[in-house]
Amino acid sequence: MRAYTYVKHGRFELREKRKPELLDPRDAVVRVTLGSICTSDLHIKHGSVPRAVPGITVGHEMVGVVEQVGADVATVRPGDRVTVNVETFCGECFFCRHGYVNNCSDPDGGWALGCRIDGGQAEYVRVPYADQGLDRIPDTVSDEQALFVGDVLATGFWAARISEIGAEDTVLIIGAGPTGICTLLCVMLKRPKRIIVCEKSPERIRFVREHYSDVLVCEPAECRDFVLRNSDHGGADVVMEVAGAADTFRLAWECARPNAVVTVVALYDEPQMLPLPDMYGKNLTFRTGGVDGCDCTEILQLIEAGRIDTTPLITHRFPLSRIDEAYRLFESKSDGVIKIAVECGK
Repeated sequence: MRAYTYVKHGRFELREKRKPELLDPRDAVVRVTLGSICTSDLHIKHGSVPRAVPGITVGHEMVGVVEQVGADVATVRPGDRVTVNVETFCGECFFCRHGYVNNCSDPDGGWALGCRIDGGQAEYVRVPYADQGLDRIPDTVSDEQALFVGDVLATGFWAARISEIGAEDTVLIIGAGPTGICTLLCVMLKRPKRIIVCEKSPERIRFVREHYSDVLVCEPAECRDFVLRNSDHGGADVVMEVAGAADTFRLAWECARPNAVVTVVALYDEPQMLPLPDMYGKNLTFRTGGVDGCDCTEILQLIEAGRIDTTPLITHRFPLSRIDEAYRLFESKSDGVIKIAVECGK
């Protein structure tokens, strides 16, 4: 089969590999119908994910059809259309029992697919702990509607869940890339008083204004003053940092009111400074880390009910045979690209 492979620092390549097989009774093999490219894939390419293993197939955003299941798999069967969770988790350890599945204590736990074991920018993928890692897609939900459930949408949902958003809150979201938009969609479910999105790209600003007209939008240079003018208590009640740029972490806590929650969703290329003397007295609460992606069933139900729609994010489509071209487009952020659907059977 064809599989997009992490060859070495700075180089991915479409290669021929053996079709994956079941290695454990809890495994499933999925025929990938649609995949996508995530910014985290670029982090692997450029060396920002030291645990990534050269030689693995990249990709952790995908949907597909179950081809084969191990003897101990109970929740899915061959022929089921499924989402694939970015997180691999056993469901039984201390962390899984408490919902902290990103820190599953299994050796393959956490972000494994497309990082430490073969992922889904390929024709087939093996999914460990299939009962936890796969969710059946409702018949009325298309592959395109479900494509982002297992990663970028799960991330937005998790971020909104841990941020303690209330009805009277002003919520600032820094970054309107794919994860930022998915975070926005999930914050909207909480119905806060006011949502502000900070973004520098004119195309992404236009996208937000076109699709989410009730959301306020500002650019980074004016963000602090804009938030002060459009909040009730000297800053945002909740700040969600999704951009991961050089100066956005500092912008996040500076725009927060005293005693606010600052949730860091972004993955940074460089270490960030936590200047405690500068923020002393603000009494901020920081939430940060990798997504605990255990809400996929609920997310699919919300999609089925028409309460979440991420299909506008799919701005481009490519067959797997042209995935090099898709990566160049995604990394350049040109032609209005937000997310790319990769047709893995073509």
